[in-house]
Amino acid sequence: MKKLTIKTHSQNEFIDITHDVRSYISQAGVSSGLCTVFVPHTTAGVTVNENADPNVRKDILKYLSSLIPRKADFSHSEGNSDSHIKSSVIGCEKTFIIEEGQILLGTWQGIYFCEFDGPRTRTLFIKVTGA
Repeated sequence: MKKLTIKTHSQNEFIDITHDVRSYISQAGVSSGLCTVFVPHTTAGVTVNENADPNVRKDILKYLSSLIPRKADFSHSEGNSDSHIKSSVIGCEKTFIIEEGQILLGTWQGIYFCEFDGPRTRTLFIKVTGA
C-alpha cells in the first residue's frame, strides 16, 4: 500500500493524481488486478473525470458550490458543512481495473483528489491487489 501526502492550495480544488496512481501500479508489478484509491477525510474525496480540458474541473467545482453553498442554514458548528456534503456526493473511494500492468481508464479520463475544505495537507491511500 502507498500513502500519498497532498498539499492543497484552495478551499475547493481538484488535483490530478493519475500519474501517482499509474506509478504505484507500475512499482507494484501487478499485471492483472484491482487498484483502490481511498481518501480518509470527511471533507475531501476522489473522482474520475475528463483530464483534457481543465474547464471541466472548474465547472464541476462551480456547480457543486452553487448547489451546496458555503454559507447556508447548517447546524454543524465548524462552518464546513458544505465540505462534508460535497465529500458525500463525490465519495471517498474509487476502484480501478488493472490489465497488462495498466490501469483501465478511458482516453479522456483522469483521477482527481477533491479538496473541499482547504488549504490543507491531506493523505490518500493507494492499494493494489492481484497477480
